[in-house]
Amino acid sequence: MNNLGKPFLQLITLVVGLLVLSSVLVGVIGFAIYLDQNGVPTSEEVAIAPSSSEIIPPISKALMDPVGMWQAPDWSKVEEEPNAESIKYGRELIANTSEYLGPNGKVLKMSNGMNCQNCHLQAGTAPLGNNYSAVASTYPKVRGRSGQMEDIPKRINDCFERSLNGKGLAVSSKEMVAMVDYMKWLGKDVPKDEKPNGVGLYELPFLDRAADPIKGKSIYTRQCQSCHMENGEGLQKPDGTGYTYPPLWGVNSYNNGAGLFRLSRFAGYVRANMPFGATYERPILSDEESWDVAAYVNSLDRPNKDLSGDWPDISKKPLDHPFGPYTDEFSETQHKFGPFPAIQASKAK
Repeated sequence: MNNLGKPFLQLITLVVGLLVLSSVLVGVIGFAIYLDQNGVPTSEEVAIAPSSSEIIPPISKALMDPVGMWQAPDWSKVEEEPNAESIKYGRELIANTSEYLGPNGKVLKMSNGMNCQNCHLQAGTAPLGNNYSAVASTYPKVRGRSGQMEDIPKRINDCFERSLNGKGLAVSSKEMVAMVDYMKWLGKDVPKDEKPNGVGLYELPFLDRAADPIKGKSIYTRQCQSCHMENGEGLQKPDGTGYTYPPLWGVNSYNNGAGLFRLSRFAGYVRANMPFGATYERPILSDEESWDVAAYVNSLDRPNKDLSGDWPDISKKPLDHPFGPYTDEFSETQHKFGPFPAIQASKAK
């Protein structure tokens, strides 16, 4: 090899090496960006995550700023409380309601098999997951639905009679006392009459059209059916003590008096928490998809409750309350599915 050949060969080798190195670096950086946006799945998530090639990747923009978001008190310090055993029992009842109070409950048989946690995620501690952060700070209060002053036990029994389609607990029962103690403990750091960031559910902006159950059905099939099943019957635990994924309609689901039967409530719940893997920081469905899938679910049959005593002052009915009479001329169908801007404008006059 002449004097020019050897340096030339070395240069070629160096260039090829740099190209290979840059490709590796691009791959590593790309993977790091993916993990930053999507997080590393836990072994539990890998084990129970629905297998579907059509799952839409999370939308990257958080629904609310995580800074300043309410966080539940440190559970490891609950033993410091004088009523620690009651608080712990209350949490257990919220997380596994059916085991104790369901159709085959070991304490009472008084509800439909769902758990409070099915609607109040992570035992009522998830931001924008229908959490209990403001229960202690805002109750007792007058509620428009009943037109009466209500305390925490009354509110809990409302959920038993509506979302769990069952009967109320005795106010003095060990179970009621425990759930009240747990909710008060969760809100112990929230000032009276205040609501912290992340309380309740996400409020979606209204669509300029009616929510569409037909579009919602296709979204349900693609995104929800793998957990809640084709006919909305949910996935029951093997031991029959409750549901891994709750029924969304049918005889074992929430009745038509439940809060989630209002479309805005269900859509807000979906937007920040559904389907599997979604959070308010990493939502999966868009606003429109959330409205439409909520319309589909709430268009299907479920148990009925006597609502004749609700909203004694009909002027206070929420605009998406699906049952008349109303103080306006809009139909029950429009009050249920929208479009809502026209109803909202009429209320503002």
